[in-house]
Amino acid sequence: MAETPIPNNRLLAALPKNQFQKLFPRMERVDLVYDKNIYQPGEPIRHVYFPEKGIISLLATVGDDYNLEVGIVGNEGMAGLPVFMGVQISSNCAVVQGSGFAYRMATEDFLEVSSNGSELPRLILRYMHSLFTQVAQSAACNRYHPIDERLARWLMMTHDRMHAEDFAITQEFLSNMLGVRREAVNKAAKILQERGLIKYSRGHVTVIDGPGLEKAACRCYGVIKKEYDSLSV
Repeated sequence: MAETPIPNNRLLAALPKNQFQKLFPRMERVDLVYDKNIYQPGEPIRHVYFPEKGIISLLATVGDDYNLEVGIVGNEGMAGLPVFMGVQISSNCAVVQGSGFAYRMATEDFLEVSSNGSELPRLILRYMHSLFTQVAQSAACNRYHPIDERLARWLMMTHDRMHAEDFAITQEFLSNMLGVRREAVNKAAKILQERGLIKYSRGHVTVIDGPGLEKAACRCYGVIKKEYDSLSV
């Protein structure tokens, strides 16, 4: 029998070892392919995802062919939270923002595991609070803070979850994420680039000065990061 791996996902890693060993045979490893849809509005949530590496972006539909990012999920959490709350039809989109891989579990198996005395529900509730903080703070941020500070905040959040200095990202996605026109995205990115914090080209961002980029971000980043860091294994 193959040895059970040590998970990089922080929810799975926080489980007692014997519980994860029982859980592992019900999961399959799947690639997270950039720009691939995981969930679509109105469709059943057939699987939940525990990212090991990579990022899944949660998007709200706000108009014809227009989405706005409301949250991101990395290896600190899971995608598919509605099923944990008794909802098995997705109301939003979920799209792979950063390539990597995840452990995927069928919804039926997840619900069974969640009701059999596992520590997983408690850990998920704690994670839900962290995600709610991220969503609420990001909503306030999008309303009140300058675009360049918001972009710096988002880049730092992505940097934290990707554990990498560079990542692929399109102008269109940055526009959707910030809720602004592409011209405004380019202007904000140019400000950060001229300060020597990032290198930005079409479809690609490299973080050159992480500490400097953190200082350039609005205070919302600190609030979100505090919650992110509190999800200790």
